[in-house]
Amino acid sequence: MTWLLLAANLAVFAYQMRVRMLGGDEAYTALFFNLGVIPDELTSPGSWASMPIPAPLTLLSSMFVHGGLFHLGGNMLYLWVFGDNVEDMMGPFRFLAFYVLCGVGAAITQVALVPGSEIPMVGASGAIAGVLGAYALLFPRAQVLTLVFLLIFIRVMYLPAIVLLGIWFLIQVLSAGGGSGAGVAWWAHIGGFVVGILLLKPFAVRRPGLPLRTTYRHVE
Repeated sequence: MTWLLLAANLAVFAYQMRVRMLGGDEAYTALFFNLGVIPDELTSPGSWASMPIPAPLTLLSSMFVHGGLFHLGGNMLYLWVFGDNVEDMMGPFRFLAFYVLCGVGAAITQVALVPGSEIPMVGASGAIAGVLGAYALLFPRAQVLTLVFLLIFIRVMYLPAIVLLGIWFLIQVLSAGGGSGAGVAWWAHIGGFVVGILLLKPFAVRRPGLPLRTTYRHVE
C-alpha cells in the first residue's frame, strides 16, 4: 500500500504538470483552488453549491496535490522511509484507512485553528505526519541515517527515530507558534502527528519485532 500511495501521488503530480502544460498558469492555479482545502470555504457551507467538488471532498483530494517538485519529493521521501514499517504493523488496508484519517485529521486541525484562511492547503504532509507519529512509538530505537547540519559543518550520522522525529515535531510546534514559514500548514503537521499517535493502538495489529527494512534509509 505504501508503494501504491507513492504511485498515486506521482500520478496526480504528472496530471498537474499536464494541466499546466496544456492550460497554462491560470488552469494550474485553478487546480489548487478546486482540489485544495480552503478553510474559509470549508467553514462556509453556503458556498459549497458553487464549488467544482463539494468542500468536504477536498479533505481527500488535497492529500494528493503538491505545490512543486520539492514539495512532492520531500513528502515522498518520508513516506518511503517510514511508511512500510508502519504498514507491516497494520496490514495494507488498515494502513490505508489510518493514512487517510491522519490526513483528514491534519486538515481539520489546520481549518479549526486558521478558519478564515483563503489559501488552498495541499500536500500529503499531514497524512505522513501521522505515519511519523506512529513510527516514533513503534520503533523508537530504529537508527535512521540522517544528514545533520552543525553550524558550518555537515555530517551524516545515525539517529534514533525517537530523537529524529522528536526534533521534527518540535520544529513544527516552534514554527506554528512563531508564525514562521508563510504558506506552510504547520498546524496540519502537528495535528497529523498527534492523530497518528492516537490512532496507533486501534490500528496496529502486530507487535514490532519484524526486520526493519527501512531502518537505514536516508532522511535529510
